[in-house]
Amino acid sequence: MTKKDIAKINTLGELKKAGWKSLSIKEEIRKNLIENLKEGAPSFEGILGFEDTVIPDIERAILSKHNILLLGLRGQAKTRIARKMTELLDEYIPFVAGSEINDDPLKPLSRAAFDIIEEHGDKTPIEWLHRSDRFVEKLATPDVSVADLIGDVDPIKAANLKLPYSDQRVIHFGLVPRAHRSIFVINELPDLQPRIQVSLFNILQEGDLQIRGFKLRLPLDIQFVFTANPEDYTNRGSIVTPLKDRIESQILTHYPKDIATARSITEQEAQVSEEQSFVHVPDLSYDLLESISFKARESEFVDEKSGVSARLSISALENLISTAERRALINKEKKTCIRLTDFWGTIPSMTGKVELVYEGEQEGPYSVALSLIGAAMKDLFLVIFPHPEKDSSGSKDPYGTIKAFFSGGNAIDLQNDASDKAYLKALHKVAGLEKLVDSLKVPKEEKPFYMELALHGLSEFELINKTIVDTQVHYEDPLSTMFGDFSDE
Repeated sequence: MTKKDIAKINTLGELKKAGWKSLSIKEEIRKNLIENLKEGAPSFEGILGFEDTVIPDIERAILSKHNILLLGLRGQAKTRIARKMTELLDEYIPFVAGSEINDDPLKPLSRAAFDIIEEHGDKTPIEWLHRSDRFVEKLATPDVSVADLIGDVDPIKAANLKLPYSDQRVIHFGLVPRAHRSIFVINELPDLQPRIQVSLFNILQEGDLQIRGFKLRLPLDIQFVFTANPEDYTNRGSIVTPLKDRIESQILTHYPKDIATARSITEQEAQVSEEQSFVHVPDLSYDLLESISFKARESEFVDEKSGVSARLSISALENLISTAERRALINKEKKTCIRLTDFWGTIPSMTGKVELVYEGEQEGPYSVALSLIGAAMKDLFLVIFPHPEKDSSGSKDPYGTIKAFFSGGNAIDLQNDASDKAYLKALHKVAGLEKLVDSLKVPKEEKPFYMELALHGLSEFELINKTIVDTQVHYEDPLSTMFGDFSDE
């Protein structure tokens, strides 16, 4: 029913005359999903990487009219999926005007709605609820009470109306009854105290409520979606077994399985301002950024049970661009390109998003972040350039001129905040470096990025020495450091 049609329907009689048919929320979502599946339209647009895994499971659960538990580590789009389900609702539904729990005019549930309809009959006023208002979300915390979720008796109302506490009219409804005919999401379900989880049993199965010992038959029409980290990770609590038994479908989420998917998610979610468009981001830097997250998930210093959120890459991309923007502003440059040294500016967005094991804490968050960045750069170097340690079967060493430059006692310094002119001047000092990159035929504005990547790759294989001191990266011959140590002795 269109917005134009519903504008003409303001009473129960007009609703009946229009031929409105009531559906439960699960039937409603199922109906709209079926239409999408027949038309080949996406139901969870913008949820990337789950097309062949998680989304089919969710669609099967919806078709089965199940309540859903999404199990997965942090940053796996669990809440985003739940919010996307509102797009499967009808645009508008009618409810009895003045009803606290969005009573269906044709199938009223609360005592207040029955009284209104009994008094006004077909002239009962109705209003229309948009699907965006049919989503209730609650973060489970240990202080959540039964009164918050289910409701409580209002003694003042009972006294004023001279009614016993067992009368429905003296109840102050909690979040769950107020989510009648809506999607209700409880995030981090294990954080909910077991006694509070128990209060959900009958709502999920029988439709009963118990408030202050008084049993109330109120078969609420709710699509429940719960989210949780895997139980073996959550030390704060667990999902009680009877509650898990009542949640019909439990669906496992996961991190992106490849760099391309992860990159698409990051580019979609990152908040990059139009004012930052003067910063050129080389295509390779996106892959490098995602590789850092993949390295973190494999790192021995990072707690694998905690996971590494997709938000790491998103925040890191925003920081990466801002690092280049800040440098350009300092040097009064109208355009600039991402440098490899700019990746050190992403460390603040990484250190708070990885949970370290004991060994990682001993190393320190900053050192772990540096090692992850270095490992990702090394992998990228091997994708672009020849392996420096492999036998080239008598052919000329592609890095010979570069190594000779440094072995001749030369060194270069790359300052994080140096102007583009000073940065290029330093790179062009290295004999053979530009020629190495020219063989790759890369865009002119990205050549410095590749040149710096070559230097970093060679340092990872200890063919040249790299030292990071504050805002400067120093490259020199490894033997010079060794001889320096001897002279100090």
